Amino acid sequence: MRAVDLEDKYRVEEGVVYLSGVQALVRMLLEQRRSDARAGFNTAGYVSGYRGSPLGGVDFALWRAEALLKAAPIRFEPGLNEELAATMVHGSQQVGAIGGGRVDGVFGLWYAKNPGVDRAGDALKHANAAGTAALGGVLAVSGDDPGATSSSIANQCDHAFISASIPVLAPASVAEILDYGLLGYGLSRYAGVWVGLKTVSDVVESSASVVLSASRPPLVLPPDIERPAGGWGLRWPDSRWEQDARLLGQRLPAARAYARANRLDRVVFGAARPRYGIVCAGKAANDVLEALALLGIDQAGADALGLAVYKAGMVWPLEQIGLREFAEGLDEVLVVEERRAILETQLKEQAYHWPAARRPRVVGKNDEAGAPLLPEGGVLTPALVARAIATRLGLEFLSKTSSSTPQMPELIRSPHFCAGCPHARSTRVPEGSLAMAGIGCHSLRLGMPDPKTMFLVQMGGEGGNWLGAAPFVAREHVFQNLGDGTYTHSGSLAVRAAVAAGARMTFRILYNGAVAMTGGQPAEGALTLGQITHQLRAEGVARVVVVSEDPQRHQDGVAPGVEVFGRDDLDRLQRELREVPAVTALVYDQMCAIEKRRQRKSGKLPPIAARVFINERVCEGCGDCVEQSQCAALLPVDTALGRKRRVDLSACNVDLSCLEGFCPSFVTLEGARLRAQPAPDLNLPDVPDPVLPPLREAGEIVVNGIGGAGVITVGAILGMAAHLEGRGCSVLDNTGIARKGGAVSTHVRLAEHPGLIRGSRITDARATLLIGGDLVVSAESATLSMLSRGRTQVVLNADAVPTLNQRLDPSAGFDPAPLRLAVSRAAGDGMVSSVSASRIAERLLGDAIFANLVLLGAAWQRGTLPLSRAAIERAIELNGNAAAANLRAFALGRLAVHDPARIEAVFSSSKSPTTLDELLADRVAFLTAYQDAAYAQRYAARVAKVRAAEAGCGVAGDALGRAVADGHFQLLAIKDEYEVARLYTDGEFLRELEQRFEGPWRLHYHLAPPLLTRADPRTGRPRKRRFGPWLGPLLALLARCRRLRGGWLDPFGHTAERRLERRLIADYERSLDHALARLTPQRHALVVELAALPGKMRGFGPVKAANVAAAQRRAAEIAAALDAT
Repeated sequence: MRAVDLEDKYRVEEGVVYLSGVQALVRMLLEQRRSDARAGFNTAGYVSGYRGSPLGGVDFALWRAEALLKAAPIRFEPGLNEELAATMVHGSQQVGAIGGGRVDGVFGLWYAKNPGVDRAGDALKHANAAGTAALGGVLAVSGDDPGATSSSIANQCDHAFISASIPVLAPASVAEILDYGLLGYGLSRYAGVWVGLKTVSDVVESSASVVLSASRPPLVLPPDIERPAGGWGLRWPDSRWEQDARLLGQRLPAARAYARANRLDRVVFGAARPRYGIVCAGKAANDVLEALALLGIDQAGADALGLAVYKAGMVWPLEQIGLREFAEGLDEVLVVEERRAILETQLKEQAYHWPAARRPRVVGKNDEAGAPLLPEGGVLTPALVARAIATRLGLEFLSKTSSSTPQMPELIRSPHFCAGCPHARSTRVPEGSLAMAGIGCHSLRLGMPDPKTMFLVQMGGEGGNWLGAAPFVAREHVFQNLGDGTYTHSGSLAVRAAVAAGARMTFRILYNGAVAMTGGQPAEGALTLGQITHQLRAEGVARVVVVSEDPQRHQDGVAPGVEVFGRDDLDRLQRELREVPAVTALVYDQMCAIEKRRQRKSGKLPPIAARVFINERVCEGCGDCVEQSQCAALLPVDTALGRKRRVDLSACNVDLSCLEGFCPSFVTLEGARLRAQPAPDLNLPDVPDPVLPPLREAGEIVVNGIGGAGVITVGAILGMAAHLEGRGCSVLDNTGIARKGGAVSTHVRLAEHPGLIRGSRITDARATLLIGGDLVVSAESATLSMLSRGRTQVVLNADAVPTLNQRLDPSAGFDPAPLRLAVSRAAGDGMVSSVSASRIAERLLGDAIFANLVLLGAAWQRGTLPLSRAAIERAIELNGNAAAANLRAFALGRLAVHDPARIEAVFSSSKSPTTLDELLADRVAFLTAYQDAAYAQRYAARVAKVRAAEAGCGVAGDALGRAVADGHFQLLAIKDEYEVARLYTDGEFLRELEQRFEGPWRLHYHLAPPLLTRADPRTGRPRKRRFGPWLGPLLALLARCRRLRGGWLDPFGHTAERRLERRLIADYERSLDHALARLTPQRHALVVELAALPGKMRGFGPVKAANVAAAQRRAAEIAAALDAT
């Protein structure tokens, strides 16, 4: 096994290293500096840009390599925005012209996601027109997102670079990022131009083994062009007319000549004497090679067909001589490129002047008749390319997924606010108002069932659209969401524009202290909240208020006249601000939940002071806690007593907004820590290693799951393990904004040598293994399309997690069975196995985040991975994050496969009733404890009467009996004060707390006792209060007084809610008698619905009252229908 240090990726000069696309950019800078030093030049580097997926991790990679960069020396200065960053890099080329330079030259790197390239257009044009220094040079790196995976619109950088006359290089792999980057610096210095480096998601977000050579081939300067003594680059003075003439007439032709001299464009596959050509570049070149493999066209097949593939390294300006040598005289050329045509138009333009007899037919986006051939939009796939090639060559191509992928209604695992995210609260809109979305995590509000937020504009334009709409609509006011990172980037100008226009609107500036969407970087400029309030007042904003999770910390430092409030005042303040006929601002201050978690782990913040827990037996499953907090950590759970809610303790970030749900089931535990149950012996001496499969049969691995749950970690471990064994590997992380609770996947491709891997994405029906961390994602059509029946092994997490919409809707069902069936049909009989990975991780390791490592262990133990245990365990150690716990998770996964009984023995489980008789026995016992035997007998007699009527009706089954068994029970087992007290003090809840937490901890109850509570003036609801541990003995005493229930001595029985509940029982029994008298097979379904209506009367206080009213309206409709039929 290879010895590896994590710094190898930057320090090793010869051999094989494992690095990501963004790390390749860092290494490229270091290599350029080393190359200059070997040539005797004293150069420095300068980097600036603005992060954005798929280049969201560039700044992190640069910060982590800070010591190496500083020693180089290479300076990294994050830009306030893309335009200013480009101007800063432009300045690095002016060092020699300014004079007094301490270095011979500065090579620059500017980076941005593609919309940032658009924003910086004017800066790029000015910088490229001026040119670069002879020993400087600039690379402009664009992160392209052709499928809009992490962008507000799909995008492509080529045309923006072309409009600035910037040559564009298109690397197809991590290795080519490094190679093309160094060639790009040579081109930039030689021709005096900025050079664009187009990095698409599939390339820059992947990691791979890269073969290095200590002696790179020297850069070749074109021998047929005479370069002036001072070069074509930057100089001063220099008129704009001279710049333009030099750029178009000299520098771009020089760039073409450089591309030819260094063979940037070349034939990469196929026949020596072709008749049919394919021209491609970058990621599309990988798609072509994969497509040929799908069609079964190897070298011999290409020779027989007369087919060859020409790959352009520089897509603009396209080098003419090499292209003509390849294409002239061919029968046909198919141009394959993603999104809008670049190569195709240039080829057609050049070929127009070739002799007609030697001019090939050129097709690409359309065929010769104008019919569509390859798409202009979306993401290009090998299957699409294979279909186009087959069409042109007259071959047969049938996608292996076209008939085998099951068709079913698809659930979508869409991204959403993280648990405890401040935006879940801060972006809510008062009744009657409307909000406009903005760039950032808060834009996830658009994907939630909330019609009050609309429209997304470009970063920094937030609010500008309202200025154009306001004069022509009846609506007088809107709220505009604006993140603090965007405010610093450019959004403050939108505020100034709104004031200048005399607009009536409220900017909600969401101050969370991090650029959370791209990983939690600090906002450049680091404006404090107080400084923002001073700026807003100086801009002329009429009223500014601050809402904070901790109002005390902002009493000093805010601008004069700015008031500070707590979060509970948000709705009231928004209602006040919308009445102000001017521009107002609300600054909402709460730290990003994920950043809080990071700082707690690193010790920068104290540990969680209190844990939130739900007494599931008290919970009614009404969903009001979710309605109030919209927190992703509140999950539905099906119990013997119906659907309830539980707190996902691994995800919970203790925002505490859920406590505002009107429900007595919530408690907080001060000082509590999650308890990990004693795990089985993990020495595993009796667990034999499996027989590992051959690499050629098991090297296409897909790992999926929910964003933020450790999917990317599994891919990183597998990639490093392959690297340790000397194998070739590629790992592609498909994340984007999906890291916020959405669908995430990693594609791991393995081969004996890095050169054997073409492309990073696993194509249709090519997967050999699916490690399914989430059942919903595993059953999505995008995943199923990668499975091949009888070929793909599947290891699934058996613990299914509902989607966000299912969590928000208390009545939404979630049946995982159809999802499992879809995966089983796609993979084939005997190919799917399941492990309760989340339960194992949460109960035995204290955190569900380790579930995917449990799955990795299970997959390895099943003999589906062609990597040794030693390599995987060493890769886990090198990963560094919670290495000991990850090793335990891997071992537990192995044990779960080898001896599942040893795992199950750790968990105490009670069998839920399944038959109606079992259900009745369980409910009778419960009602006896609830009140007494007579009360329980009332229930049993009612159910028996209904069962008899159903049996005599001639309808098979017991649907009506079950509906009454549930509905009548729910009405009889009212969660009144006595019952809530009993469910807290009968010992079962305390045992559950002791099982889940370790202390010492103090228990606090959050209740609204009817005799002690006043209405909240903000909401009209009774205000909940926190009670300490002293309440426990009083609750025990209250529970023993349950015999007073409903009598004249019952102090609670005279409240409106208790009188309503008693009336509901009587009404239900009367309506059942009325319905049973009319029961026929045709009316059976209506009677079942009527009997089940108590299940919709969930909740407490005002929540229950609203649900009861809705259910009563439906009951009246059903009664009328029964009478009418």
